[in-house]
Amino acid sequence: MADETRFHSAAEAANDPRVLAFGRLLGAANRLEFLLGRDLEERLGLPHVMFELLLLVGRAGEEGLPIREIAQARVLTSGGATRLVQRALAQGLVTRTPSARDARVQLIQLTPLGARTVTEAGNVHVRNIERHLVDVLGDDEMASFSTMIRKLSESAARSLPVMP
Repeated sequence: MADETRFHSAAEAANDPRVLAFGRLLGAANRLEFLLGRDLEERLGLPHVMFELLLLVGRAGEEGLPIREIAQARVLTSGGATRLVQRALAQGLVTRTPSARDARVQLIQLTPLGARTVTEAGNVHVRNIERHLVDVLGDDEMASFSTMIRKLSESAARSLPVMP
């Protein structure tokens, strides 16, 4: 679908509708992450990146989640994911245990404190999502937006390299 667009000036490049649309997407995501993340941090002392980790591990259920999958989902190197998990371990939010199938694989699981923390943070977060997304878009637009964002996310995930 890509054409052979050649810009002849900075203004042309900056005002291209595709560039503007992507910039708006990034701008909205950055602003929303700042607003919602700041509220989690102020209310619960929980950085947004830590909340995202707890959500990932919570979705995995009791079996847990390998660090490699955390790295891929958060687009982090394995070292970056390991450091994030170590911070969560130090706070008592997760445990790390060897997989029964492959002892080289470490599975990350929520502790009871981690489960309580993600539940409490989830309640705060969903109120903010309601305020900053649902109330702005309305139910119909929110449903369409959610479908479109999932489609974009899945496409980007398929194109990502395996994180080192």
